[in-house]
Amino acid sequence: MEPEVINGIPETSVEKKITDLESVTVRFCGDSGDGMQLAGTQLTNTSALAGNDVATLPDYPAEIRAPRGTRAGVSGFQIHFAARRIFTPGDRVDALVAMNPAALVTNLIDLVDGGIVVVNSDGFNQRELKLARCETNPLEDGTLDSVRVFQVEMTKLTRLAVDGLGLTTKVADRCRNFYAMGLIYWLYDRSTEPTERYILEKFGKRPTVAQANLQALKAGYHYGETTEAFAARFAVGPAPLPPGTYRNVTGNQALAWGLMAASHTSGCPLIYCTYPITPASDILHELAMRKNFGVRTIQAEDEIAAMTAAIGASFAGAMAATGTSGPGLSLKAEALGLVLMSASVVRQASMPVPKSLGAAPTLTPLPTITGVHHSVAGSADP
Repeated sequence: MEPEVINGIPETSVEKKITDLESVTVRFCGDSGDGMQLAGTQLTNTSALAGNDVATLPDYPAEIRAPRGTRAGVSGFQIHFAARRIFTPGDRVDALVAMNPAALVTNLIDLVDGGIVVVNSDGFNQRELKLARCETNPLEDGTLDSVRVFQVEMTKLTRLAVDGLGLTTKVADRCRNFYAMGLIYWLYDRSTEPTERYILEKFGKRPTVAQANLQALKAGYHYGETTEAFAARFAVGPAPLPPGTYRNVTGNQALAWGLMAASHTSGCPLIYCTYPITPASDILHELAMRKNFGVRTIQAEDEIAAMTAAIGASFAGAMAATGTSGPGLSLKAEALGLVLMSASVVRQASMPVPKSLGAAPTLTPLPTITGVHHSVAGSADP
């Protein structure tokens, strides 16, 4: 009897061995439009619901709208989930999901020896290799000899999974992140149910898109379950955390809530002045939703205007705050000098852009920290 074919993958009856692990660090990486932030966020939420302790580190492109397929345009999301208490998003990566050559070559350095690499082999064509400045194909030149490589035709299999829904090729390809999610969910024994709920809530008004993402998610899960490429899977049990109600909080959310708490405690109205820039924009998004707490937000035309608006708010007696990232801090340097010379109080939040992710806990923030401490003119030095 021929094996049943599920989404192009022949079903097998081979039992997959499950290995228990204490902790795992996974990184999704691809182009900015590949949905890697969403994939990482969903794996985070699913792991938290499974009882794991989690810590995450998103990675955004350092350039504004870098060309697709280039190293500068790589976006990623790293998640560390464990059966014990953890305090960092992980120094090294156990499993890397790479959607194209640029994502692979810029993140491979952080993978542990013998680690897992899952690549979208459809993305390793001559055009993509040229955009990533790869003289040879890293899947064939021995670059990956020290790790376990799983080449998956994600583009082809995703299109096959959503076939019949009437989607254009462009829209169908946007479901690849859910296919990758499904495969990683199977590999680490995660339930797809929380993500299925998210899909129905997020895309409920577009039922065709919702169905496509659901089918891609399940196709990725079934690929791991039915293909002979994966001989084993892994499980991470719940962490021994105290009973209670837990909230998944990002650093930007925590900072926004801290500002609101300080405003409430001091009795000073909070005015947050900023110009949107990733990854600091989420502070503005969070505070803009909290008008009921007396928060006022100003989205200025540039960083210089945001900084001087915050200074004006401080002059008026408000709790003034502003935020930026990377080059935005340089643009605010002159106005920061005015803050010192006038003995004003302005809270400056500077979010470093992590490049690469593996160095982020130590090296990457140093230029930003140095800039915060020494970014003013010498005449403003007290």
